[in-house]
Amino acid sequence: MFEILADLLIYQLAGLSPDTPAGQAIHFFVMDVTKIFIMLVIIIYLMGLLRALLSPEKVREFVRGKPKWLARTLAIILGAVTPFCSCSSVPLFIGFVEAGIPLGVTFSFLIASPMINEVAVVILAGILGWKLAVLYVLAGLTVAYIGGIVMEWFKPEKWVEDYVWKIQMGEMQMPEADNSLKGRHRYALAEVKEIVGRIWKWVIIGVGVGALFHGYVPESWVAAHLGGDDWYTVPLAVLMGIPLYSNATGVIPIAEAMLGKGVALGTVLALMMSIAALSLPEMLILRKVIHWKALAIYASVLGIAFTLVGWGFNLIAA
Repeated sequence: MFEILADLLIYQLAGLSPDTPAGQAIHFFVMDVTKIFIMLVIIIYLMGLLRALLSPEKVREFVRGKPKWLARTLAIILGAVTPFCSCSSVPLFIGFVEAGIPLGVTFSFLIASPMINEVAVVILAGILGWKLAVLYVLAGLTVAYIGGIVMEWFKPEKWVEDYVWKIQMGEMQMPEADNSLKGRHRYALAEVKEIVGRIWKWVIIGVGVGALFHGYVPESWVAAHLGGDDWYTVPLAVLMGIPLYSNATGVIPIAEAMLGKGVALGTVLALMMSIAALSLPEMLILRKVIHWKALAIYASVLGIAFTLVGWGFNLIAA
């Protein structure tokens, strides 16, 4: 639907050619901005309906009674079974933090959510085989679990924005709880207005950068620089995946094309993970929740983890 709309606006009404960098970049921008904002509004609204029934205090009490390993496992499973891209999983991350769930557990969810979902796994298995799909899922689950533990070592609570703690402690005025249908609707709309109002500029900036990269960096150049088995191709793939915003499903055709051109398996997996979980739009949106120091540590942990996964798979496949 989003691609059809972008085709109509950019290629038919605006008259731009899909064979030009400008046409591809603007098409990407229109399609992704539309998709992200619609998904953000829908997901934030649905989460608002849920939070109107399930208060942060109830969530906090539920998690408080569980061992941390179990809470982390449940968060990763929730992230894996929810088909959210990196940008749309951030509102859920905000809700987790505001509910008082430990940040280490919350980061595990944030890593798992964009990387793994059942739709992407089925498509990945159908295109590239179940063996690769299982390996990708296992690698993603491992990175999410260990990554959350590593983030916890740094005690990132001190780098959470003040307004989040004010919401959690009840110091910031929020809509009063009302369990009627009309009350839940009002609460969900207030959540949409408040969160989208904070992050809309960052979404546009992030997608704009991704669109420029998408339109003006040719696929042949990517394949040429990542096609060898040199050690630096994996970290280079991780770096190149950052501005290429997509979700786990959308990145599969890119992986198929790169594998078909001889790019090493580990390099492709590292790129897939980077695109899905380390995208620039996610980083810009997440910055509205945590300070730059925590964001730098989070990005570094994921970058190192994806690099190690890529090197490991290249060694196994060699």
